[in-house]
Amino acid sequence: MRAIGCRMNLPAVLNGLLVSVVAALLWKYVRLIEHTSQLEEELHLTRQSQEFSQAHIDYHGALLTLQEHGTRMVCTGKMHTDRICRFDYLCYCTEAEEFVFFHSNASVMLPNLGPRRFQPALLDLSSVEDHNTQYFNFLELPAAALKFMPKPVFVPDVTLILNRFNPDNLMHIFHDDLLPIYYTMQQYSDLDDEARLVFMEGWSEGAHFDLYRLLSSKQPLLKEQLKTFGKLMCFTKSYVGLSKMTTWYQYGFVQPQGPKANILISGNEIRQFASFLMERLNITQEEGDDYIVVFKRTTNRLILNEAELLLALAQEFQMRTVTVSLEEQSFDSIIQIISSATMLVSMHGAQMITSMFLPRGAAVVELFPYAINPEQYTPYKTLASLPGMDLQYVAWRNTIEENTVTYPDRPWDQGGIVHLEKEEQEHILASKEVPRHLCCRNPEWLFRIYQDTTVDIASFLDVLRETLKKPNLKKIKVASTVHPGRVREPKCQTSVQATNEAKLSVSWQIPWNLKYLKVKEVKYEVWIQEQGENTYMPYILPHQNYTFSENIKPFTTYLVWVRCIFNKNLLGPFADVLTCKT
Repeated sequence: MRAIGCRMNLPAVLNGLLVSVVAALLWKYVRLIEHTSQLEEELHLTRQSQEFSQAHIDYHGALLTLQEHGTRMVCTGKMHTDRICRFDYLCYCTEAEEFVFFHSNASVMLPNLGPRRFQPALLDLSSVEDHNTQYFNFLELPAAALKFMPKPVFVPDVTLILNRFNPDNLMHIFHDDLLPIYYTMQQYSDLDDEARLVFMEGWSEGAHFDLYRLLSSKQPLLKEQLKTFGKLMCFTKSYVGLSKMTTWYQYGFVQPQGPKANILISGNEIRQFASFLMERLNITQEEGDDYIVVFKRTTNRLILNEAELLLALAQEFQMRTVTVSLEEQSFDSIIQIISSATMLVSMHGAQMITSMFLPRGAAVVELFPYAINPEQYTPYKTLASLPGMDLQYVAWRNTIEENTVTYPDRPWDQGGIVHLEKEEQEHILASKEVPRHLCCRNPEWLFRIYQDTTVDIASFLDVLRETLKKPNLKKIKVASTVHPGRVREPKCQTSVQATNEAKLSVSWQIPWNLKYLKVKEVKYEVWIQEQGENTYMPYILPHQNYTFSENIKPFTTYLVWVRCIFNKNLLGPFADVLTCKT
């Protein structure tokens, strides 16, 4: 019976073995297909990643790094308003329009703010401080969630991720974008000419996109373009945010517009940036006759007697006059002309930011329409007045109402007022000066700033004669901005002359760097404070030693500080405080 049973089971066993072999082969085939498909997908994603750059990327290695190590973040700055963060493997979901931080056991998040990251944000994406449309933050997910998400496309370049503030306006382009980008890239050595800029504000390229292209050899990426590469973009190394050290003006979002309270940039840094752009544009300053440039506007804020103005300038200064127009000329050709000009004359407007390309010693003349107070709108005056810009600045305003042409029927954003209540229209028409206001839709400001103007030549020339030194580009010397060091070896000696009379002698050696400098004027500031008192006695002295007797009391302890001053306004640090007992 056993033999029969074995004979009966043999075909079944063979059949079972055949099924097992076939199943194993099928399983291997399916795995091979899956592996091939995975390789094809990784190859496709690698190609997509390399559409950004010629840099080679190991897709499988990058994916493994993201899965095992997650995202890493280290930031500088204490507040969201001064913070810039460096990320490894920061991702962006193009469908949700959200940045994603993937957590793993190896993730780093410094500072680890917890919920404070949303009060109000991790950082500002633009150089405009604390504007609620410019905040940056990210969502958080465990790295394990990557299994259920679209395969990421990796950006192999080092990237700088930011918002342009208003790429349709030249003032905003230079002040808020180009200068901050340039000096942010100077702060980090790997943000070099091979780095890529990524603009996340959602604007299209704009008329001046070529200016952004000058900052890097790589084509900048717009937010909308990211969608064409994939659903999940991962930046292998990125910096997020911009330095605000280069901005000098605030636009009136919280208080009426004006210079920033704490300006950290000088004209020297602005001129270095201007030289960089001119080099990229292949522009060189040309030697030749002096000439005056007048900016011509073609759509609004016109100078109605432009020909008369040009003639008056030519006769007054005995110089050639030329006009330039953003609407009619290329930007680089305009900069070529301005970079060698003796004077730039223009109605108030964004085009005046080009004054940063003027040579040292040149003059900036800004014209303001009727009812606009020049002291309330000073971005270009502030720029021209920065130490190291070495520009003269003059403002002229139209005070003759008959010399203005208004456009109440235009759309509101071009100065129209017909949409307003009649009483408000009448108030605006009767007003002699636009009151100080916040940005950005004040109807009275818009109505007046878009006026056309007939320049009163007599008053215009009077203002120039009163305030303008004859421009001289040949003899201008770069003003020194070198500060003195600490005074060395400060000492004090005391003596008591009588029960109510004492003397305090203070001496010191010159700052170490003074012996290497040619300084017109050197003085010393001495502060003397009686210990325990809140007030001090300040002195400005021309010599390195002095004996004080006035207000010096016997048997009293005095604290003494000494520092050096160059040329009246270049202050050095105080030396260590002296404790002197009479």
